[in-house]
Amino acid sequence: MTLSIRPAKPADLPLIGQFIRDLAEYERLAHEVRFDEAVLGERLFGQGAGGRPYAEVLIGEVDGIAQGFALFFHNFSTFEGKPGIYLEDLFVKPEARGMGLGKAFLQRLAQLAIERDCARLEWWVLDWNEPAIRFYKALGAKPMDEWTTFRVDGPALCELADDSLT
Repeated sequence: MTLSIRPAKPADLPLIGQFIRDLAEYERLAHEVRFDEAVLGERLFGQGAGGRPYAEVLIGEVDGIAQGFALFFHNFSTFEGKPGIYLEDLFVKPEARGMGLGKAFLQRLAQLAIERDCARLEWWVLDWNEPAIRFYKALGAKPMDEWTTFRVDGPALCELADDSLT
């Protein structure tokens, strides 16, 4: 068995879209998937008017067959004065789990963080996803229980933007 991690290419866009839908199904969030594939391609590969990629994707293969993906982007730590890597999504197909692909993704992301002089690699995990939590802890990751995540989206985001202009 051969594992490989490679950067995604624009031709991988349909595959990435399917992995996103598969991940959403696993996380019981399929009803929240609403991306437009063409716009996703513009944002991932900088093919749109702005020409700037907003995120990067790695494709994981087992014996040359794509079995998962990791989507990530840079954030910034003011305390460290350095960038970090934020892992937005990590998904491995059920039939490929336990083969080492998840660990290979995280190893590659750790390598990229070091190569890019990042202070950290971080991500969120759903609190009910015990297999993932055990896996991450076994790799040395620690939960950041003292932080609470906040989000503004949809109508509330638009309302906040309108209020900030007055």
